[in-house]
Amino acid sequence: MVYISRSCFRKYGNFMDNLRLYVRGGTGGMALPRLGGHGGNGGDVWVVATKNMTLKKIKDKYPLKRFLGGPGGNSSVRALKGERGKDEEILAPVGITVTTDNGRAIGELNAEGDRVLVAKGGSGGTPYTGFEPKKGQAKHIRLDLKLIADLGLVGFPNAGKSSLLTALSNASPEIASYAFTTLRPEIGKLMYQDYKQISLADLPGLIEGAHMNRGMGHKFLKHVERTKQLLFVVDVSGFQLASKTPFRSAFEAVQLLTKELELYKEELVSKPALLAVNKMDLPDAEDKLEELKEQLQNPEEFTNLLPDDMIPNHFITFRHVIPVSALTGFGVDHLKSCIRLSLDECATRETSAEHQEKLEALRHQYQDAFVRNVDKNLPLSKGVGRTQ
Repeated sequence: MVYISRSCFRKYGNFMDNLRLYVRGGTGGMALPRLGGHGGNGGDVWVVATKNMTLKKIKDKYPLKRFLGGPGGNSSVRALKGERGKDEEILAPVGITVTTDNGRAIGELNAEGDRVLVAKGGSGGTPYTGFEPKKGQAKHIRLDLKLIADLGLVGFPNAGKSSLLTALSNASPEIASYAFTTLRPEIGKLMYQDYKQISLADLPGLIEGAHMNRGMGHKFLKHVERTKQLLFVVDVSGFQLASKTPFRSAFEAVQLLTKELELYKEELVSKPALLAVNKMDLPDAEDKLEELKEQLQNPEEFTNLLPDDMIPNHFITFRHVIPVSALTGFGVDHLKSCIRLSLDECATRETSAEHQEKLEALRHQYQDAFVRNVDKNLPLSKGVGRTQ
């Protein structure tokens, strides 16, 4: 049984997933030449991962978006060694990649408490620098957020992802009446009877060519990278984005989604995946579902339905294919159970693999120690000497 709470759902109004900041380390302190005193080093600037923080909160709290390390203390008669400047900490959400303005990665914040040094303070004046202090590093950085969730919902516009999230988590995301129904990520949480919680991220809908940054493009795809598993959502009757675009069947939608993920980053399609076939309340849905299942069993035989440049290199084998209707609630409980089962199975497999690796490492250590001990105590044969 699954218990759901509205408070478990978090909707990010005015959601931000990228923020540009100016950072500068503190200037070193002045030296005292006549007594050989050393100035204190300037303070550093760090980005630190913390809970309950968003990029929007950073922007609202620090509208100038400038973070400066404290200046180093000057050398004096009372203190020949100047005090070190105070470090400046930028509290940021977990899931941040810190980059330079030109895209070079500086570091990642994957867990609460992770820290990344973004601007080092300048050194204080010393006899070796002619008693002149140095300025701290100064640069612009970008905080790029990639959502961390157990499951990422993947689908073309109007596949019913937002409605399905509502049915799964009893949440109420705003749904627009046009093709791009989700303009910002929505996070829902399932809470099970044993208090297990599973987070689901409904991300802005893809269009063909998203890997080339069309539509939501990279703004969506980057968030898929940090989800543990994927939940594909397709309309059982297929879809047509606009009057000038071709109609795509459910099978075509699955393969086009796969190709878009593959072209953006090939390892994404190696994630465990489930398929929710939505809108089973529509006429002829059962017949179309059976046709889709047959096509998914032998996808190579139906590649003629796809444009040549949109045939995936690797077809995804779904762990579960679940027919649902977000409108009527049909199949939703079964989908919840399949989500839990899939995540638990993968967690068990990962734990078992880690345990096996540790056992192998211990076995090799024991064997190496045994060989060294035998070699050390092995009696010398007559006429055979040891090489010292």
